[in-house]
Formats: sequence, C-alpha cells, structure tokens
Amino acid sequence: MKAWENNIRKVVPYTPGEQPDSPNMIKLNTNENPYPPAPGVQKAIREFKMERLKLYPDPKAKLLIKALADYYKLEESQVFVGVGSDDVLAMAFMTFFNSDKPILFPDITYSFYDVWADLFRIPYEQPALDANFRIRKEDYYRENGGIVIANPNAPTSIYEGEDFIRDILEHNQDSIVIVDEAYIDFGGRSSLELIKEFDNLLVVQTFSKSRSMAGMRIGYAMGNPILIKAINDVKYSYNSYTMNQTSLYYGVEAVRDEAYFKETLEKIMKTREWVKEEMKRLEFTFPDSKTNFIFASHKYFPAVELFNALRKENVFVRYFNKPGINNYLRITIGTDEEMKQLLKALEQIINRK
Repeated sequence: MKAWENNIRKVVPYTPGEQPDSPNMIKLNTNENPYPPAPGVQKAIREFKMERLKLYPDPKAKLLIKALADYYKLEESQVFVGVGSDDVLAMAFMTFFNSDKPILFPDITYSFYDVWADLFRIPYEQPALDANFRIRKEDYYRENGGIVIANPNAPTSIYEGEDFIRDILEHNQDSIVIVDEAYIDFGGRSSLELIKEFDNLLVVQTFSKSRSMAGMRIGYAMGNPILIKAINDVKYSYNSYTMNQTSLYYGVEAVRDEAYFKETLEKIMKTREWVKEEMKRLEFTFPDSKTNFIFASHKYFPAVELFNALRKENVFVRYFNKPGINNYLRITIGTDEEMKQLLKALEQIINRK
C-alpha cells in the first residue's frame, strides 16, 4: 500500500436499488410512483424556457420554499430543501450530530443511516427491533447524541402513531430527533404538528414517492427556524447551488396540484389493500403496510428463490441479503395491471414447485 492511500477516507457505500431497463419489464424494486407527475408539472416542462439553464439557480430556493410553507401552513423560515431527502438527511447528520455520544436508529431501517454515520465519523448504536419488526420506544430513553426514526419504517413498512413519536420526543428533549417521513402520505399521519411543541424535532419528506418525482431529486425538512438556519449554514458552506433550475420550477407545480396528489395516493392505497388480500391467498405474510410497498415472506418458499424466479419473468422486486430480513421481499405497489402480472407470476412460480 502506498503512503497516500492511508489518507483516503474508506467507507462501505450505500447500495441503491437496481435500475433495470429492459422491454416489457415490471419494475417494483425501488418504490417509485407508478403514475406520472401532476399535469401542472407536465405543462411546466413544455413551457420551460431553456435560456434559464445558463443562469445559476436561486441558492435560497425561495419559490419552492414558499410553496411548501404555504401548503403546510408554516413560515418560510421553517422549511429547508435539498436534492432529494438523501441530501437533506446527509446535511442534517452533518449539522446536528456532533456529539461524542452515539446517535440511535434501529438495526433494521433505511440502510443509508449507518453509511452517513460512518462517513461523517458519528458514533452510533442500533437498538434491535422486536420480533414483529416494531421499534421498542424504551430503547430510546437512554443518553444519546441524536435519534433518527423512519416512520413508516423501511423496509418493514410499519407506521407508528403520533403518540409513539411524542413519547420519543418527551424522553429526548436534549437531543435532535429526526423523523424521516418518506412514505408518510400512504396512510400515516405526519409528526409535523409536533414541531409546535418540540423545538428539537426535524421532519423530513420527499417528492420521490407520493409526488411521482424521483427523477427530479427534491427533498425537504421542516422544523423550528433555529434548526433550519443551522442546516442552511452547513449547506452554504458545502454547496450553495444544490437545487437546479428545473427542480425548483417543477417542484412548485407539484405542490400546487393537491387534487391530483390525493387522487394518485388513493389509487396506490386501494391497489395496495387489494394486493394484500391476494398475497394472503398465496400464503404470504407481511406487516400491515402504510407505505407504497409490501414487505412479504412466503410460508414455504425462500425469498431469494422467489426473487430470482421473478427476475426470469422480467419482474423486479427488492431482496435484502441481510440478517433478520433475508427471507423477505420488498414489493413496490405499481398500477393494477402491473400488480396483476406480479401476482400471476408468483402464482405460476409457486404452483410449479
């Protein structure tokens, strides 16, 4: 090894979901929304003036922040935006977790959390979920340097109610608590109201799931103005022009079309409930999902076998080869037609054995 190699920061990177691109595939592996963005976004794309691209975007993202603040009935000083919720969360880790005490997040959760902690050299501990994949709130009563809770959790799909989050906050008033709500719109209730009571709460959401804009990379955080100023200070010290012109412009239109937003959510949740019943018939078990995916295990067939058999049928789902969850498939909710094809493929695979 050469001497300069000793100075390279080494981390085990996050592994993103596979992005296959084959004809006639059924892509249910990365929790994207199966429906297009709002009509206002499509209109904005057609009308976008290309000469804007020669100019830097607004580093303060004022138009998008105002749209989000108006939508959630907040002050603009309570909203931060970034390049997808991953960027927002990474900035939050960098900003708020600078203690010698370990931050806490579950052992089974979004697998980027430990990557950021390692990257930024933040000590962390991962309390184990219980046998039913539930977070034990008592595990978060101990001294810590911060807490991160994905609610609903991923990949388990389990949602915890407002009283649960309130309890975590009441026991951790000296730590920053981040609630990552990437999937909250699919049947849960946001913890946003709690920011009126708890100045140490940061709520993070994204346009990637419920607003059908994974390709535009828009995420945002909401909290008290002190938290938002602090995270902005770090952003401006790192990269002031994080949001591009098109993301800002199209993001505003996505927020404005509430009717389409709710219509799409209803479609996905209706499809999810139908698929749950069909998968029970096929002898799958799963937690009661409040997300746009189902985390399923079969009574007889190992998940890895089903995963590989589905790939041969050009149906892509997510498999995690990790302890505790390596017999589960995470299956995104697609259109009714896509889910019919998934169920048909699963039935054929099961019946062949």
